[in-house]
Amino acid sequence: MIAVVRSELVRLRRPGVVLGWAGLTALFASLINIVMFQVVEQGTVPAQDGPGVSFPGPDELLSSSGIVSGLSAASSFFGVVALSFWALATASDYSSGLVRILVAAEPRRWRLVVGKWFALGVATAGATVVALLVNLLVAPVAASAGGFEPTAWGRDLVPTLMSATVNLYLSLLVWGTIGLGLALITRSSGVAIGIGVGYVLLLEAVITAAAADLAPWLPGATISALANGGTARLGYQGALGLGLAYVAVAALASLAVFRRRDITD
Repeated sequence: MIAVVRSELVRLRRPGVVLGWAGLTALFASLINIVMFQVVEQGTVPAQDGPGVSFPGPDELLSSSGIVSGLSAASSFFGVVALSFWALATASDYSSGLVRILVAAEPRRWRLVVGKWFALGVATAGATVVALLVNLLVAPVAASAGGFEPTAWGRDLVPTLMSATVNLYLSLLVWGTIGLGLALITRSSGVAIGIGVGYVLLLEAVITAAAADLAPWLPGATISALANGGTARLGYQGALGLGLAYVAVAALASLAVFRRRDITD
């Protein structure tokens, strides 16, 4: 198992993967803070959410946790990026033919899936740290440009940062596992990414409009609630439990498909 994880980590160290994942994460972390502090106005109700974005209210931005509001606000965007790179790392085994060599070297196929999951989990931790660092650099500048004076940001700073980082990381693990599952089932990173992006930006909004009672239980809303540390409609424990359920379903489906599939086709 250790050898599988190390092998996957070596492949994930490719410049294109590292720079692409880190760059997109940094870009979204910067943009969400710039837009958020310009859109949200002090003394008003929270701004209307956009596709994949959940804007906080001005009171939340000025609270001690406001410095990390950008992480939860753009958690779906970070999630799509994670889903995309998990899918790319998985589907590339098929497009390159590497999967045949891997299966020949390790007949216990479940180890290949589990090892890839752990390696991608390590890479996701790195992306989470990038998001946090960029957020900490951009948020004060964006707040000042938006006319905010968040004097409470220095209070309980360490617990606030730790909680936001852990919650974002857990939400990205859910997105990533779904991406891995989609890529293993379809053997196509393009299809997996298309499904993920289409669901976040369109399908879940349509389902929510048609059946509002289902909204808190849908994957996008559940993972967003997990990244936010819970919402009014879905508490943190409920979001964590549902997130684990989605991970379990995606992981079991991945293992079942990979173990039964004829790799030579």
